[in-house]
Amino acid sequence: MLRAFFVIFVLCMIAMVAVLGFRGQKSTQPPSEIFPDMVRQPKVRAQAPLDFFADGRGPRLPVAGTVPVGYEMPKAKTEGSPPGMTGDAPEEAHMRLAFSAGTDYFNTGKMGDQWGTGIPLPVTRELMERGQQRFNITCAMCHGAAAAGNGITKQYGLATVVSLQDDRIRKMSDGEIFNTITNGKNTMMAYGPNIIVPDRWAIIAYLRALQRCQNAAIADVPPELQGDLDKPAENKPPEAKPAAKQEAPKK
Repeated sequence: MLRAFFVIFVLCMIAMVAVLGFRGQKSTQPPSEIFPDMVRQPKVRAQAPLDFFADGRGPRLPVAGTVPVGYEMPKAKTEGSPPGMTGDAPEEAHMRLAFSAGTDYFNTGKMGDQWGTGIPLPVTRELMERGQQRFNITCAMCHGAAAAGNGITKQYGLATVVSLQDDRIRKMSDGEIFNTITNGKNTMMAYGPNIIVPDRWAIIAYLRALQRCQNAAIADVPPELQGDLDKPAENKPPEAKPAAKQEAPKK
């Protein structure tokens, strides 16, 4: 019985090799595909023509008004909110809320043929909070919450992340940082298609605050408040008193 099993097993192995083992032979017939959808999927390949559309192009432009998945549009206009976030005239608001819609400093970071400096939006509390939110969502995973270049990705081998607290970055013009966010640099991808123009400036404003708080000097404190730095801390919370021991009731 065991001998018959081995004979049948050997014959089956020979049959499998005969059927599947000669894939290198040439033939004018199409190959046999058990699951053809795993090899030939109906999809659009990058830079490849496609007969489905009249112009023959596969990649298509996004539908008008398309935003990245999960993107949160700025809140409604409130008193003191910066122009360009919301509340402008419809045409101007559409241009300012776009991802890139002009050749001026606001959209390019350039003044003429040079990188410019300055935040082209009023730096308000709302703008700084918006910048903090966008920075923590988009930038902190690589550059770290304090922009020191120690984000979580560095722990997984991305060693090319630079510290934004570096003196070179601190002296870099705002327009050049805006261009880096827009178009990327070295191993950093371009975030222009994902972050609208006002949010890029909000991120830069928040980054400047991070850089200043990590490199602050006594001269940065207003003169009338410098004396408070030498005062001992007051209004300390009272120390918790140990709870009184409870005696067990006597029987």
